Amino acid sequence: MRSNRLQLNSDKTKLMWCAKVRRQHSLPTVGPLMGSSTVTPSSAVHDLGVYIDSGPTMQSHVRQTVSRCFAGLRQLRTVRCQVPTSVAFVLSRLDYCNSVLFGLLANLIQRLQSVQNAAARLTFRIRQSEHLTPALISLHWLHVPERISFKLAVMTYRSIHGTSPSYLQSCFTRVSDMTSRRRLRSLTSHRLDVQPVRLSTVGRRAFPVSGATVWNDQPLHVASAPSLAVFRQPLKTFLFSRSYQDTII
Repeated sequence: MRSNRLQLNSDKTKLMWCAKVRRQHSLPTVGPLMGSSTVTPSSAVHDLGVYIDSGPTMQSHVRQTVSRCFAGLRQLRTVRCQVPTSVAFVLSRLDYCNSVLFGLLANLIQRLQSVQNAAARLTFRIRQSEHLTPALISLHWLHVPERISFKLAVMTYRSIHGTSPSYLQSCFTRVSDMTSRRRLRSLTSHRLDVQPVRLSTVGRRAFPVSGATVWNDQPLHVASAPSLAVFRQPLKTFLFSRSYQDTII
């Protein structure tokens, strides 16, 4: 900072120690001294619209997202005649950076799903006692887990086809390119190598692992799409059928 003639703004600087939940009690309570200012540790930080907690359980991000979405829905109730187009604003908040939510606990995913359910009820003016699935199907909305998978699959497609930043392209290795599998049937496979992780609760949520996992779950006709525009349509169809596999016949 000194070499670039920058000065630390202690009011806008946050420090967060990262550790598993069971070790949070052993973290330091006093921050380091930077120049003449002491930075106080925080339990969560806000970066590019994403709230990251020290867990990292993403509870802070889910809580903030759900709160803001429901606040927007309450405002939209006053303009119900324009709800079909206005609800997109709430869904965009729900989808923003949702790729970091892969592998979250089921109760956190359910809280995000409640936002989408409330948006559908507002759109069709459905009461709490009425069945909601037909409305979600008519809107062609994916459930929250599939919305996360859709975002990850698109990012992975761009990465392995060279249309994303280089630091993302280097995250994946095709199974067919691995010298140790040259004699196996996987030589012609579209699958990606899933890197081993030490901590399943956190490591499997890293993009090289989550992206490869989502990619390997796709059927061949989806993964072999010649372009991103073509890829999105069968991907949406595949994930849509998985969202409502117990409903659609």
